[in-house]
Amino acid sequence: MIKSFSVTDIGRKRKLNQDFVYSSDETVGNLKNVYIVADGMGGHQAGDYASKCTVETMVREIKGCFEQSPIRILSRAIRIANDQVRRKAREDESLYGMGTTVVAATVLGKYLQVANVGDSRLYIINEEVRQITRDHSLVEEMVRMGGLDREAARNHPDKNIITRAIGARDTIEIDFFHEELKSGDLILMCSDGLTNMLEDEEIGRILKTPGTIEERAERLIDAANQNGGRDNIAVILIDAFARENED
Repeated sequence: MIKSFSVTDIGRKRKLNQDFVYSSDETVGNLKNVYIVADGMGGHQAGDYASKCTVETMVREIKGCFEQSPIRILSRAIRIANDQVRRKAREDESLYGMGTTVVAATVLGKYLQVANVGDSRLYIINEEVRQITRDHSLVEEMVRMGGLDREAARNHPDKNIITRAIGARDTIEIDFFHEELKSGDLILMCSDGLTNMLEDEEIGRILKTPGTIEERAERLIDAANQNGGRDNIAVILIDAFARENED
């Protein structure tokens, strides 16, 4: 039995929540379950619109898609969402330049399929904290090329510059990941409003404390806000083996 909990929080500094999430433990189209986090960017209202439009478009397309492959379903949904965001930005100049990250996942038995554009993340937490997705950001590229160490990257002034986003270009490049899950694994999907405020080790410590997934998700939000809450915060926690883990 799978169980999830999703929550967003405006944080302590922003006047608008541009994060948008979708979480369904039930079948959506040909997928057994669907989870999506989007972190919007753009001027007043634009980032808010971009994230909401992306998630709602994806869910609609997943529901109507006849494909059987999870990768094909998620890929099609993301590409159509990109087209939709681009079209809306052309039609309304107040939305010009808007964009959003997106990370989407589905669990099929003990297998996890993930699609990612931008710097929102998916982790698997058990004995260790493993970041599955790779950030599409300028700073992450510098780290991968050896020009910057991981510690310096956390506070780099260009940390928020992302290199891929929904709405940025007519064509979109998507990363896909396939992971085998094991008993005790907890899946975390989140926006950078969480990961910019908390080190991976702190995230792992909080998620390993006793409590329901609802309680642990709220603890993550509280900790991010206590550390400054400089951005909106989005969290989805997924326990793919809920009944087994409760036993």
